[in-house]
Amino acid sequence: MIELIKHVMEDMNKQLDRIEKSLAPLNEEDIWRRTKDSMNSIGNLCLHLAGNEYQNFGSAIGSRPFIRERTREFTTDGGLSKEELVHLLRATRSESQHVLSALSNDDLSREVIIRYDHEDWNRMHRIQANAGETFDTRSIDRLLIQVSAHYGYHAGQIVVLAKLLRDQNEHVTGQYH
Repeated sequence: MIELIKHVMEDMNKQLDRIEKSLAPLNEEDIWRRTKDSMNSIGNLCLHLAGNEYQNFGSAIGSRPFIRERTREFTTDGGLSKEELVHLLRATRSESQHVLSALSNDDLSREVIIRYDHEDWNRMHRIQANAGETFDTRSIDRLLIQVSAHYGYHAGQIVVLAKLLRDQNEHVTGQYH
């Protein structure tokens, strides 16, 4: 496996392990609780991480069909159990590892198309896109770094939210903080 991909996947797998450990002591109500109306629940963040990872690795790099309901990732307020969320994250990761393990060094500089739903594009960019598909392009190496950083950012939010909901002395990062 290419060194950059190996490091990205190792880091993202550590983050996924932290998410899973953070979810373990929580009940379904905790997972879908918004600590403030303006904030996402842990469940929303899990859906968002799976959606983002699939959109970029599975769809853009792996040429899988573009299937994502980004808005629903943030508006859903239940319906999936803790086990189902972990399964979704793990299944998405497995597909990502399959896609990324097939890449060569030459592929890293290749530009890929990242597709977006029209409404999501408008909401994210606060502009009206022209009729037709909305998309962005990135080189694979840049996309690997961006998705990894995005994953770590939201994994950290999940860890903090879980600690706020269930005060515990568990150090899910494996380090004392």
